[in-house]
Amino acid sequence: MKKYKWHKVADSVEELHFGSNNLLQLTVDGKKICMAKFNDQYHACLSKCPHAGGNMADGFLDAKGNIVCPLHRYTFNFVNGRDITGEGYFLKVYPVKTGDEGIFVGIDEGNIFSWIK
Repeated sequence: MKKYKWHKVADSVEELHFGSNNLLQLTVDGKKICMAKFNDQYHACLSKCPHAGGNMADGFLDAKGNIVCPLHRYTFNFVNGRDITGEGYFLKVYPVKTGDEGIFVGIDEGNIFSWIK
């Protein structure tokens, strides 16, 4: 079972200023993270596309809530991070918790991706 260190990114959802694409970039624990809002649910992933390094916050969400890279249109699922277009890439995703205490992103510690900023 993964252990997460939860980082508060906002006191409320009103503090998060999503762009017209429902994405925003922020830094959490030294990592550039892309947050997404889709159907009143919040998701987070590494901001750098694993294919060519595109900034995922400059991309968009498709009709199913998958995130699409702005450079080559690779599309990734927020549940497992896999690209759904079949190229075999994996985008690091992070859990998001919302509640009365605020909005939190969980960074798993001690895994092979912990060094990625």
